[in-house]
Amino acid sequence: MAGPAEEAPAAASPPAAASPRDGVAEEAAPPAARPRGFWLLGEDKSVHRALGGGKTADVLLWKDKKTSAAVVGGATILWVLFEVVEYHLLTLVSHVLIAALMILFLWSNATVFINKSPPDVPEVQISEDLAVNVALGLRADINKALGLLREIALGHDLMKFLGVIVALWILSEIGELCDLLRLMYLVVLILHTVPILYHKYQDQVDDFAAKAHTELCKQYKVLDAKVLSKIPRAPPKDKKQN
Repeated sequence: MAGPAEEAPAAASPPAAASPRDGVAEEAAPPAARPRGFWLLGEDKSVHRALGGGKTADVLLWKDKKTSAAVVGGATILWVLFEVVEYHLLTLVSHVLIAALMILFLWSNATVFINKSPPDVPEVQISEDLAVNVALGLRADINKALGLLREIALGHDLMKFLGVIVALWILSEIGELCDLLRLMYLVVLILHTVPILYHKYQDQVDDFAAKAHTELCKQYKVLDAKVLSKIPRAPPKDKKQN
């Protein structure tokens, strides 16, 4: 038979809080959660992730400084050639190809006399997978744009209609102020400055955007009550009965 039951040990007192003097490293406090509110990129969404999170995002946020500087520098050189020097695109491409072909041709023939290897010109080909992926991506974007235009034309979404009209009007005004080349150069500069500035001052910009969003919502409610609600809209489609 078993012996008499042993007495249960006394309840251990809770351990005292470790102090820095005890040599125990204190756990770091968790980072403060970002206050809820209006965020341009949505909740818990970084600028890098919004830009795709890949090589393009690194270039636009100047994490790959060499590539970013090369893109901005190349765009600036092209803008100077076309706008300041008044070079034409066809003339520039022809002169660049003439110079490249002459250099490679003379180099390849000169190697016979100087006993050096000819230039290693790589064979460049567009793979079938790359062409298919680009075509599928363009197809998806075009179909999405056509679907949006059809939805607006049928009068189902007044907000989208007003947004597209305002965007097209702004685009037409920009087109009167500058030509396509200058517009493309400005887009390159904006893409390489606005994301990095927003990444640096994201909280301040979101606070300002929250105030602007609240004011716009108030003004839209007034406009909707006085004008938009009185505009006749297309009736909703009847569901097909089996």
